[in-house]
Amino acid sequence: MGQTLWSGESEHGSAGLAWDWVRLPYGIVAMADPMALVTNLQFLNGAGEVLAPMESVRQLNELVHMLPWQQEVQRVLGYHH
Repeated sequence: MGQTLWSGESEHGSAGLAWDWVRLPYGIVAMADPMALVTNLQFLNGAGEVLAPMESVRQLNELVHMLPWQQEVQRVLGYHH
């Protein structure tokens, strides 16, 4: 088990996204709970209103799935794929 944190800077300040992961057989790593993401990001709807946290989960999961976090965790754990 572990936690991954991705962060970045923009003209609006620092942004971060964190989640827990678990190691499965054969060196596979997966999010422990896709609903339990921690972030300071806010998503807006078409009217410019901030989405509620539960409404943002889909967008946050899309971000996680675009990041190469699994390869990085596997590298740190010493798995070579």
